[in-house]
Amino acid sequence: MLTLFHAPQSRSSRIVWLLEELGAKYDIVYTSIPRMDGSGAADPANPHPDRKVPALQHDGALVTESIAIMLYLTDLHPEAGLAPRVGDPRRGAYLTWLAWYAGVVEPVVTLEFAKVTDNPALVHTFRGLAEVHARIASALAKSDYILGGELTAADILFASLGRWFRPGLPEGQRLDDYLARCAARPAAARAMAKDRPG
Repeated sequence: MLTLFHAPQSRSSRIVWLLEELGAKYDIVYTSIPRMDGSGAADPANPHPDRKVPALQHDGALVTESIAIMLYLTDLHPEAGLAPRVGDPRRGAYLTWLAWYAGVVEPVVTLEFAKVTDNPALVHTFRGLAEVHARIASALAKSDYILGGELTAADILFASLGRWFRPGLPEGQRLDDYLARCAARPAAARAMAKDRPG
């Protein structure tokens, strides 16, 4: 059984969406996390080493961090078609988008949010929001989704960023249409309905 430790309106919300897209059978354990506004607290029952979310338990295995969980789940459910399989020529691009999101996009967006954009070492390492926007816009100028004509787990990552922090993605109708297309998916609506307990 898959068990997701989830905090509403957090990075784990995208994992609920992914689980819905996969058609997976899973349980949600709602947990508390410290919030930026000072609310919430770490839950000692949360198995994540840092008491963050998402955390996924499956048959004795613990998987944490969004990218690792997405890779784990899409490999566990290849029939859902949300990730190119090993041997598919698109697999390299897919893995690159996931790694780039974790290694560049989230740091750049976090630094932008914190207004730390003038540190030469950080800019040299990660570049800036303009470069992030340009790369995303270039991919979505060619197709409806990051890898082409079909939604993948990479789109769940990027669309979730746009849902919670729209300035993290480029401006413009093309991106607005992309976010609307992703949000209109039945699995996204089911995930939103499950985001909070009740």
